[in-house]
Amino acid sequence: MKMKLVDQVVRSFRVAKVFRENTDKINSIDFSPSGETLISCSEDDQIVIYDCEKGTQVRTVNSKKYGVDLIHFTHAKNTAIHSSTKVDDTIRYLSLHDNKYIRYFPGHTKKVVSLCLSPVEDTFLSGSLDKTLRLWDLRSPNCQGLMHLSGRPVAAYDPEGLIFAAGVNSESIKLYDLRSFDKGPFVTFKLTQEKECDWTGLKFSRDGKTILISTNGSIIRLIDAFHGTPLQTFTGHLNNKGIPIEASFSPDSQFIFSGSTDGRVHVWNADTGYKVCVLNADHPGPVQCVQFNPKYMMLASACTNMAFWLPAMEDT
Repeated sequence: MKMKLVDQVVRSFRVAKVFRENTDKINSIDFSPSGETLISCSEDDQIVIYDCEKGTQVRTVNSKKYGVDLIHFTHAKNTAIHSSTKVDDTIRYLSLHDNKYIRYFPGHTKKVVSLCLSPVEDTFLSGSLDKTLRLWDLRSPNCQGLMHLSGRPVAAYDPEGLIFAAGVNSESIKLYDLRSFDKGPFVTFKLTQEKECDWTGLKFSRDGKTILISTNGSIIRLIDAFHGTPLQTFTGHLNNKGIPIEASFSPDSQFIFSGSTDGRVHVWNADTGYKVCVLNADHPGPVQCVQFNPKYMMLASACTNMAFWLPAMEDT
């Protein structure tokens, strides 16, 4: 019988396994669409791949020359894209089984701060501190589309891969149709500009109805994806280090998970905004990455260590 995610089940989550493969902060994680594998990258220049079913580490790949951040599985098996932290700001397409680069995507002139892959095809979006958003196809090193923006961008595809959202300057969200993005956004939502922090991430809920905005402060926002109306503001987690703490939806879009610089994981109800619980992971450092597995009843959180969480409750 399939367990349903309700408050009681969320509160019962416990750390089932801790991995201590990294010597520095894990800065990005991504589940494969099947939920069977998880990939992470760290400031120690290591990429680590985990088997989520077995709860084991599968492989470590080093990226000493270019560094690694914003890692994402692509649709092809055993491949990933990531941004660079050294040499230049090129995005790199990596074959994981033989640790060889398939293709480079040069163009950005400053640090890439947003990278997302289309859920339906081999295209991806990148946003940089050079105030541009670029659209790419994995099959070509040439940029397919370029948008000049007025500030730091964050981007996300909707679940159907038909539109994308660009958050600009921590104050507006522009929605573009992928088939005609060169015509500019078809709608712009103006929000109150963040005074204390920057927007560092956007995510659509899986039902496509809401957009989650994460920041490098102790605030997370949820807005209506159709009208831009503010729905919830989630607070109470700590971020006193100015790091881009990831906020994530559960697959059913009902719960919001976030890390915290105090090493704990905070959970809110997406509809009501109330705090469901704070999960104590004994993370020794700030938890920058938190994601729920898209297929299995499992949560991953990361500081320098990677923790896999499972519900302690048995479904009756």
